Amino acid sequence: MPILRLKDISGMSSEERTKKLSELRAELARLRTMVRAGGAVENPARMRELRKTIAQILTIENENKLGLRETKEKAAKKVIKRKKEKKTK
Repeated sequence: MPILRLKDISGMSSEERTKKLSELRAELARLRTMVRAGGAVENPARMRELRKTIAQILTIENENKLGLRETKEKAAKKVIKRKKEKKTK
């Protein structure tokens, strides 16, 4: 089960993504510390999920900065525009 889905990450504001990113990094650091100290981790796959989710958040954040990913407002405008075009045809 993924920690966050792409749809959820895309729906967040930039500040929310930054906050979630810091939380996930802190959890990953805690788990890495436990492993290095020789302790047993309850769910070793959790580390992989954390790394993957962190990468997804960073990717979406960079896409937004470069203007490669549509925001909800832009997508809604496109849908409205398409509906108007279909009505006129």
